[in-house]
Amino acid sequence: QVQLVESGGGSVQAGGSLRLSCTASGRTPTNYAMGWFRKAPGKERDFVAAITWTGSNTNYAESVKGRFTISRDNAKNTVFLRMNSLNPEDTAVYYCALKSGTMLQSSGSNYGYWGRGTQVTVSS
Repeated sequence: QVQLVESGGGSVQAGGSLRLSCTASGRTPTNYAMGWFRKAPGKERDFVAAITWTGSNTNYAESVKGRFTISRDNAKNTVFLRMNSLNPEDTAVYYCALKSGTMLQSSGSNYGYWGRGTQVTVSS
């Protein structure tokens, strides 16, 4: 089994920044891609960003391009999401997810493991 634990959420004002972290433990695959998703109240879960095992390829939702940056530290089995220029529309529970293999995927159905989420609240 693989366990994912997110941290770094909180409340910020519009224009502020946060950095989320997600650490994987347990029987992680030899190499794996990681993704961030978010779910706002009353909305479906949305893709935010993904990164390959090497970190050489990333993918972002249009709504966060230029503001969010995904990165990873494989020595620590940790993926990060740096979020800048936050606005109230970014308010959501943010989840990290893990999938085996090297391909980036934006569909949550491709990810086999999920964290429990961390709340991000942006006030205007």
